[in-house]
Amino acid sequence: MSNAEKQSLDSLENEIEAARERLAGTIDQLAYRASPKTIVRREIASVKAHYVDADGNPRTDNILKTAGAVVGLVAVMIVVRKLAR
Repeated sequence: MSNAEKQSLDSLENEIEAARERLAGTIDQLAYRASPKTIVRREIASVKAHYVDADGNPRTDNILKTAGAVVGLVAVMIVVRKLAR
């Protein structure tokens, strides 16, 4: 085997090893993202962001909208029950 062939073989081995490491890193990232705990944390953070701003202060506009929707839904349920009797 000539020196050039040996260097080419070493270069190919290094490329394969680098590709293997990148693939392992990608698989680790995908496993982390698909983990149920990670998904729950991400969803909780999303809901919190809807009701609390970056400084930790409540976002009263969104809180009032949600409270209004809940009160409206309860009122509709009460009216429907009374009409059904």
